[in-house]
Amino acid sequence: MRAIRFIAFFLLLLTVFISCNKDLNVNADWKDVTVVYGLLDQKADTTFIKITKAFLGPGDAMQFAKIPDSSNYPDKLEVRLDEYQDSSFIRSLPLDTVTIHNKLAGDSIFYFPDQLMYFTTASLNENYIYKIFIKNKKTGKEITSQTNLVHDFEILRPVTQASFPAPPESFEVKWQQAKEGKRYQLLIRFFYNEYMVVAPKIGIKKSIDWIVFNDIKSPDNPSTQPFDLYFPSDAFYSVVGSKIDTSSLVDHRTALYCDFIFSVAAADMNTYMEVTEPSLSLVQEKPTFTNITNGIGLFSSRFNKQQLDTLWVSQITKDQLKVNYHTSDLGF
Repeated sequence: MRAIRFIAFFLLLLTVFISCNKDLNVNADWKDVTVVYGLLDQKADTTFIKITKAFLGPGDAMQFAKIPDSSNYPDKLEVRLDEYQDSSFIRSLPLDTVTIHNKLAGDSIFYFPDQLMYFTTASLNENYIYKIFIKNKKTGKEITSQTNLVHDFEILRPVTQASFPAPPESFEVKWQQAKEGKRYQLLIRFFYNEYMVVAPKIGIKKSIDWIVFNDIKSPDNPSTQPFDLYFPSDAFYSVVGSKIDTSSLVDHRTALYCDFIFSVAAADMNTYMEVTEPSLSLVQEKPTFTNITNGIGLFSSRFNKQQLDTLWVSQITKDQLKVNYHTSDLGF
């Protein structure tokens, strides 16, 4: 009975509190919060950095995100990349502004297709450290961060052919660990020609993408040992069968080649991905990760690499495409 009386008293206090505070202000006083996202890749011909400000206001935040002025600073910021070899300063790379015009609906919740970016076309060196410096010249606020670059690495297998043996056999993927790399993704892009009934001699090149893995991670104490992994060949035929339409307008198809495209994330990018990935547990709340000083966001690096030579589809794979359960009706 004592517990019941306590709960009743608590509910009464809560009712009085709510009735005395009819005007609840969910919007705190505005504070300048700089949001920075940048991933450096020395193979890219242009480095882009996205710099915005957090916004707050009454109403639907999703609608505010569609308005450029909500997230863009009204004045141009001072932005540069400072290049270091260990602790020795090498040079400064100033970043200018550019408006890109290729953002698509669904790429993000923010405004599109035009977005303001900071950029430089200066070449980057994988042996150097890069420190970003951002200054709001109007307020004097300074934002900083730094990152190492993910180094180039060697793909050991496959070398000359893309071969997916008959199930239940597996295919091998082998590569050296990338210095400063933590997380690996492999995307296989399969190219083929499609010949229509109305023009059976004119091939139309098409492709499908298959993410074989995106969460292979280097050990905490990296070694010189390469990754050497095997994956079921039937997974390849299953993906091809699920992504190619069995259209009656197609006369036949021919397999061409595959691109094995590796993407490697640095440690901070991997941590950011781990924090933002959907939780599989009952505890859905996750900590916020940022490596931006005096702001929020992510400044890190990644490296994209694919085989230099075209990996032509092996004859074994071509034969299997004709008879495999998943692909036998696709006309290969």
